[in-house]
Amino acid sequence: MGYIHKGTKEFKKTNLALFAAGFITFANLYITQPLLPAFSKEFHITPATASLSLSIATVTLAFSLILFGSLSEAWGRKKIMTISIIISSLLTLLLAFSPSFESLLILRGVQGFVLAGVPAIAMAYLGEEMDPSSLGVAMGLYISGNSIGGLAGRIIMGTMTDFFTWRIGLISLGVLSIFICLYFVWALPPSKHFKARPLKLKALTKSLFQHVKDPGLMSLFGIAFMLMGSFVTLFNYISYKLLDEPYSLSATVVGWIFIVYLVGTFSSTWFGSLSDRFGRQKVLIVGIMIMFCGALLTLPISLFTKIIGITIFTFGFFGAHSIASGAVSFRAKKDKAQASSLYLFAYYFGSSIGGTTGGFFWLHYGWNGIVAFIALFLVTASLFAIAYRTISKKEEALARH
Repeated sequence: MGYIHKGTKEFKKTNLALFAAGFITFANLYITQPLLPAFSKEFHITPATASLSLSIATVTLAFSLILFGSLSEAWGRKKIMTISIIISSLLTLLLAFSPSFESLLILRGVQGFVLAGVPAIAMAYLGEEMDPSSLGVAMGLYISGNSIGGLAGRIIMGTMTDFFTWRIGLISLGVLSIFICLYFVWALPPSKHFKARPLKLKALTKSLFQHVKDPGLMSLFGIAFMLMGSFVTLFNYISYKLLDEPYSLSATVVGWIFIVYLVGTFSSTWFGSLSDRFGRQKVLIVGIMIMFCGALLTLPISLFTKIIGITIFTFGFFGAHSIASGAVSFRAKKDKAQASSLYLFAYYFGSSIGGTTGGFFWLHYGWNGIVAFIALFLVTASLFAIAYRTISKKEEALARH
């Protein structure tokens, strides 16, 4: 049973299926992000409180990632991913009928827990089934599905909120997600290199601590926390900035600004190819520096400059994330799903902490405070990236001797 190689029909089919799964996952996970100003208005809550509709989903997802990653070692990859996307799509439909913000938060918490089934497993599936020479591109294509899903969810919600209501938008996305689920079930090939193991808590805990004791993996987990914390902070509060004076943009226009996610589709794949040629350590640091420059460009009052800055920031984020996530699958020699779930635990925990904490910087210091908060996260991410590169070089030198 051979591995899947770039350029084959099976490669295309596999990546389209996981692209679809990533689309569903991230369209539904971030569906409330463009709705934060609408929630503030309808439920009479602060921006930081409104951000909980996203943060509570990402924090429950963060904790359940470890569970699903471990369960998949015993139950298989495709089965859990299928259950995850079907239930999460149905929950989006239920969200449309939430009578209060509190009930919406409860449903979002459940949805975040269920959504973990795809991100906890997809990278491990690719790591097991793809030929190593094709893994960088495959991982980039999967990440691009995430970016397009996040883009589609935000545009649908922004437009529907302007022309109808946010509840109609949720119903529309829920129905679309169900149809995409059917394609995923049909298209994704069963695992060929996965070997099921009995679910033993002691063994899983032992392997979990082995991953945590690896300084290289811990550096990658730190990068994940900082990258996602900064990314979600920017996109949580840019809507408030652009809906307010002097811009006074409509919800539809603000929703379409998220089309900059398309550069993530390109950068995640391109950075994957660059990492195969030049080494992931160098390319990772470049991605973080690009994010930093993009954040600074959002400071001027010019709307055009702000959009350019957001675009550059997004380009760097998806590129750096695709490299860091691929490095986890490469570095973890066994229990890959568990290692990937730990990476994503840090990633989404960073989203929850950064996304909500950023609300206090927005409240007290405005957009300048948001950029300063993001800069702090990115400087820390750079330190983790340097540490990862140093560790990798030392290991390579020892291996040569």
